[in-house]
Amino acid sequence: MPEQDIPTRGTRTTLAPSVKCFLEQHPQLRLGGDEDFHAERRRHLEVFGIHALAPAGLMPASIGRVHFDGVRGRHGTIPVRMFYPRRFAEKGKLPALIYFHGGGYTVGSVDEFENGLRILAEGADVITIGVEYRLAPEFPFPTQLDEYEDVLAWTRSHEGARLGVDPSRIFCGGDSAGGNMTAALCLRLRDEGVQPLPAAQILLYPEARLPFDTPAATENNSGYYLECNGIFGFADRYLSRPPAGPATPPSHRYVSPGALPPEELGGLPPAAVFTCGFDPLRDVGAEYAAKLRQAGNKVAWRHFPDLAHGFLQMAPWSSEAEEACGEVARVVRELARAAG
Repeated sequence: MPEQDIPTRGTRTTLAPSVKCFLEQHPQLRLGGDEDFHAERRRHLEVFGIHALAPAGLMPASIGRVHFDGVRGRHGTIPVRMFYPRRFAEKGKLPALIYFHGGGYTVGSVDEFENGLRILAEGADVITIGVEYRLAPEFPFPTQLDEYEDVLAWTRSHEGARLGVDPSRIFCGGDSAGGNMTAALCLRLRDEGVQPLPAAQILLYPEARLPFDTPAATENNSGYYLECNGIFGFADRYLSRPPAGPATPPSHRYVSPGALPPEELGGLPPAAVFTCGFDPLRDVGAEYAAKLRQAGNKVAWRHFPDLAHGFLQMAPWSSEAEEACGEVARVVRELARAAG
């Protein structure tokens, strides 16, 4: 991965026309808006669900095959969906990317991210594994990190090998809240001395910490899909409190890894961090990438100044978003080769 300077603040140019058009066509589709989160769950599924693309005249990304499975976890069974690139038939074994989707810990399902995971699988020549983890507030922190660890262990076991996973090249990744949980899991595994760590961490516009003090939180506060002020509501639903469990402050190291100093971020897996200009999380993502680099970790940072939060899901409507997904796949493919 080529080295480049990583700023602690990102930039924006002009919103990509196709993204602007998508947002104008779906004015009620907001993450962290003023709707009840149950309504947000339904609305996201109606727009982004893989089953909704063809009726809207859109073509889902092609893929070799899809396999549905389940993981016995400490909180119950965790459904997983595995996407195999067409080249798997000739390879027989490939790296895997375990993926925790975004949605503020509260909204979202693999259905809404399947198209993006198909793009990554085919473009990176990896098996992508979408995880149907338990959502907050019904299941607060740290349920999701427990399930992430359970799926990682399953993927590394004979079950993963049976399904064609190369156990030496397993990556963890996610977008937004899923990027937060990916960063937090890598940190928790390192703290606990678990070996080996994931081969890399793939962070798409991650919520590395709450973005209350950044320029991006002001200039992208509203109108670009992710509502900045709604992020605090998501954190409120995610964090445990009595009587459901012990009170968890938002400064907890596994809730806000981006708030940690570089001195506490060494010895983590190589990271690929992707940020976008029209995103209230833009600056906390760039800041976290810079801290990881400063701590001595290998980091690739890619910034898309004309895109908005959620570009992985917007690819069917936006050529610019689709190109960005292709760049994510290219970086993942480089990491897979380096890990081999």
